[in-house]
Amino acid sequence: MFERLRAARQNESGFTLIELLIVIVILGVLAGVVVFAVQAFNNDGVTAACQSDKKNVEVATEAFYAKTGAYPGSVAALVPTYLREAPASTKYTVTLGAGGVVTSTGC
Repeated sequence: MFERLRAARQNESGFTLIELLIVIVILGVLAGVVVFAVQAFNNDGVTAACQSDKKNVEVATEAFYAKTGAYPGSVAALVPTYLREAPASTKYTVTLGAGGVVTSTGC
């Protein structure tokens, strides 16, 4: 029985170290490509969020002006009534200028 096991093990062929290293390198390259592809989608999401926040502040500013007849001094003045919360992001800012002009930076 042991002789049959030895004979079977001698006929087995496995992967060499070089073949395994090549597979690992290929997987690493594919992982790098996926990471850069996902990064592009993330930037699109930040841009869309910035544009959405800017539009929300514009609409809230128009509503504030329609109700009071004056433009708010800052985005924070819109928070309790016209906005649920002020737009907060580390990647972009939405500000309110004189005359109700809404600007965004970092989009």
